[in-house]
Amino acid sequence: MKILVPISKVPDTTSKIAFTDGDSKFNEEGIQWIVNPYDEWYALVRALELVEAGGGTVTVINVGDATSDPVIRKALALGAHEAVRVDVNPADSYVIAKEISAYAADKGFDMVLLGKETISYNGSEVGGMLAEFMNLPYISLASKLEVNGDTATLDRTTEGGVEVVEVKLPLVASANKGMAEQRIPNMRGIMAARSKPLTVVAASGGAEAKTSYVKYGLPAPKSAVKLVDPENMDELVNLLHTEAKSI
Repeated sequence: MKILVPISKVPDTTSKIAFTDGDSKFNEEGIQWIVNPYDEWYALVRALELVEAGGGTVTVINVGDATSDPVIRKALALGAHEAVRVDVNPADSYVIAKEISAYAADKGFDMVLLGKETISYNGSEVGGMLAEFMNLPYISLASKLEVNGDTATLDRTTEGGVEVVEVKLPLVASANKGMAEQRIPNMRGIMAARSKPLTVVAASGGAEAKTSYVKYGLPAPKSAVKLVDPENMDELVNLLHTEAKSI
């Protein structure tokens, strides 16, 4: 089985977030970059489990510049067999999906498995666009994935229950929590990653961003905690009516 796993570079959750150019651009200075957790912990690890059980290869792909190379090497250290980076600015979800589909079009992948969203933008857009460009069935928010021959069985959580879907390969699926358990790369994997192929390819030239970022803003700072005497119910009720409802 040949599985393609798109991965994104995102800021570590402990990074201090700031903006420049009139709050129109994310300030990358001093940012520690990591592999998007949904891509790494769930999509990549499950892909590795599938090929470990049944044979095959896992290829990771990233759309971005050379600053993505360290996080790509992390994916190789976890066990991915090879990596590809499309050398173009990932301006928006459309560009990312278009470039991935252009690369994958003639490669014969049995499955494209990616995280449900990035923790930086939470757009959850790339999977659906990618399936459309590749003319493949798309299962989103899958929390379980099994493959038997040329059929994949996926569980996805819906409001009020779990939906079980059977789909013929090839397909595109986005991974949610529960798909797999996080792995930590060992020293052997880290050393092996140095010699695994990381192929840089030029952009297809057919993708132009459909969106632009006008302004970023930080969430409002948290307000101070107010303690209310348990005997003073009138004050509590008043605060719930006048302050809590505006939070």
